[in-house]
Amino acid sequence: MVFPDSDEENYDRKTEQKAFDETKAGVKGLVDAGVATLPRIFIHAPEKNSDKKSTTATQFDIPVIDLIGLIEEDPVKDKGIIDKILDASKKWGFFQVVNHGIPMEILDEMLNGVRRFHEQETEAKKLYYSRDFTRKMIYNSNFDLFSSPAASWRDSFNCILAPDPPLPEELPSVCREIVMEYSKRVMSLGITLFNLLSEALGLNRNHLTDIDCAQTLALLGHYYPSCPQPELTLGTVKHSDYGFLTILLQDNLGGLQVLHRNQWVDIPPKQGALVLISNDILKSVEHRVLASRLGPRISVACFFGRDTLGGSTRVYRPIEEMLAEDNPPKYRGVMMNEYTSYVRTKGVHGSSLQSLKL
Repeated sequence: MVFPDSDEENYDRKTEQKAFDETKAGVKGLVDAGVATLPRIFIHAPEKNSDKKSTTATQFDIPVIDLIGLIEEDPVKDKGIIDKILDASKKWGFFQVVNHGIPMEILDEMLNGVRRFHEQETEAKKLYYSRDFTRKMIYNSNFDLFSSPAASWRDSFNCILAPDPPLPEELPSVCREIVMEYSKRVMSLGITLFNLLSEALGLNRNHLTDIDCAQTLALLGHYYPSCPQPELTLGTVKHSDYGFLTILLQDNLGGLQVLHRNQWVDIPPKQGALVLISNDILKSVEHRVLASRLGPRISVACFFGRDTLGGSTRVYRPIEEMLAEDNPPKYRGVMMNEYTSYVRTKGVHGSSLQSLKL
């Protein structure tokens, strides 16, 4: 695999991006080719890497919420769960959930399915390689490859599973069954969590689902290969998700960090737990994934949102019931297709909500 001369005088970033993209082999292709030095497009500015040593995991209690009360239909525990969700969403913008009803064997098989997809022959993966977001199933490396300041050390596939699920034959055979099964389980859990969040905000239990916060579901299977120079890059840059809710399944290698009180906090994997990132009563937490010499790291991110292809004119704005004279709206209204187009043009880095600040 040959890339253009990266000497300062001759360096052509666009040409290097194009050369990488045209391999359709992703970051894994670089690792399989024995790359020992990162191509220039993956090297992040020094200030992006300077704070990696300032992380901490011991000063804070990572919020973990046990949903067993919902399973037992215990109203006392139910109230306690709602209070904990509100507290975690206000203070952290994320929390982990356990006893969520998805069996461990399904979680493990979902991670294995992602691994099988990314570790199959490149020729098989190339069938899905695309940057056309209207397709139900695509695979690529860095959806924002041509717009981000630097590429991340990560390959991904993206399945659009709701509101119109793909036909089984549209999904890769190596992970078809588990993607369909896991997506059903996650959709059910997502609706439960939206109901709890609605109640936590003092709204009608169905408020968030009634405004279509769970209309769409996108499943992303991320693959972070071992990196020869992890100090120069990131697995995923600092950003906040642009959907309404993200449910993340991660393997046991770690690497996920959230920004809390201006410090990067490691979110260690917890067996059977799922990480929830909620989107200024509920924080839109900034988070990132470190690159590592260990790998591959595998994660599955499920994003709940609103259909952008159906021509909807619904405008999303701060919830009226949450506003008051002393708490005016902080963000302007926006249609989902406008917001999604902005994010895809800007790339994954930073907070997209800042573009809507009043």
